[in-house]
Amino acid sequence: MLKIDFHLKPANLMRAVERVFALSADKIRNLEQTWNPENGTPVFTVKGRYTSRGWTEWTQGFQFGSAILQFDATGDVSFLNLGRERTVSRMASHVSHLGVHDHGFNNISTYGNLRRLMGEGRIPHNEWEMDFYELALKLSGAVQASRWTQLAPGLGYVYSFNGPHSLFSDAIRSMRALAVSHQLGHRLMGEKDAAINLLHRSLQHAEATARFNVYFGEGRDAYDVRGRVVHESIFNLNDGSYRCPSSQQGWSPFTTWTRGQAWIACGYAEQLEFLSTLPGAEFAGAGGKARVLRRFEQVAAAVCDFWIERTPTDGIPYWDDGAPNLHRLGDWASKPANPFNAHEPVDSSAAAIAAQGLIRFGKYLRGSGRKKDGDRYFQAGLTIAKNLFAEPYLATDPKHQGLILHSVYHRPNGWDHVPPGRKVPCGESSMWGDYHARELALMIYREAKRLPDYQFFITA
Repeated sequence: MLKIDFHLKPANLMRAVERVFALSADKIRNLEQTWNPENGTPVFTVKGRYTSRGWTEWTQGFQFGSAILQFDATGDVSFLNLGRERTVSRMASHVSHLGVHDHGFNNISTYGNLRRLMGEGRIPHNEWEMDFYELALKLSGAVQASRWTQLAPGLGYVYSFNGPHSLFSDAIRSMRALAVSHQLGHRLMGEKDAAINLLHRSLQHAEATARFNVYFGEGRDAYDVRGRVVHESIFNLNDGSYRCPSSQQGWSPFTTWTRGQAWIACGYAEQLEFLSTLPGAEFAGAGGKARVLRRFEQVAAAVCDFWIERTPTDGIPYWDDGAPNLHRLGDWASKPANPFNAHEPVDSSAAAIAAQGLIRFGKYLRGSGRKKDGDRYFQAGLTIAKNLFAEPYLATDPKHQGLILHSVYHRPNGWDHVPPGRKVPCGESSMWGDYHARELALMIYREAKRLPDYQFFITA
């Protein structure tokens, strides 16, 4: 169980945050100088050097978005120029990519961050540049929303790269793409010029994810533990009926792959931030604003509670809470995670994502008058960040291209590097883990400095 430090304040972490961005600067430059774009997109490290893994190019936005976050935190214009140039020259294919559920990862991290900085006044306003970012974001949200399986009236989902039968927990974070596109006044145009409301489509996806991918301890099946998350749900496309849980990257359909759980925690929390800013009229035909917010709160609370109760005391999880050799570690949840153990790897990237979700959900609850509950989640996120931004997780070796160590990509497929003399993966980084650690550090930096919250959207 996570041992929450209730005395920790964002200002207490400023030295750690500054160290993160000092290391981050050199690592971004190193990767930019050594990476050959002909090799595809960097995904994770092997022996400390980034390498690719052709599945989908879902990590490119994290590569260039990292430079934009670096500018955001430090004001170093060289990183802004790098992120802006690479977004213009290399990200267009991701805007029109019909084959993935990753638009929220790739395009919000690049076009979205640049638009946000301009909207905040952090970079000079240029009408044509802003129009460029906004056109990309409008199209990205619509293209993502077109990848659609309708289950019933008012219920459907953006399907994964596995095909129309497959709903991934990861895709909740791509609802940001639909949200921004909707906020910009865009619609997906369908057959016979049918105008499809992108906000309502994102809400339908979120409801399907909550209904089928998240458990609430209500007796759904023999494995129904409140806050547990399944990576994938499978549907019968002939009639839209739910068939079974599945998992691509977890140990089984009946255990919780912790990065999938982290995506849920972060995705629903940041959607609550966005949805709470919208007028009630936007929810007409979607059940009403109050009902929608209650549903999102139910999901976020269940998953965040599970995280607090079922991770090691430092909040850094093992890759799956039912991994087959966890029992060999004894009472693993009563002590800090051990990334160098001989039985099961940890996943620091899941911790970086979940910590962000905990902080966001905590702030949301505080802002809606529920301070006690909000403090618990907020402090839990800060506690994880404190542990993540220190050894043995912070990559202080200048020869290592990663920023956060002990990330795992795909344990079942055996893709992760196992160092000589060890039995399980350790000591490596991932592009998504490094990016989300930078996001987490930026959130804490802005909180400590009393700057505007780091959010994916711009409020009027």
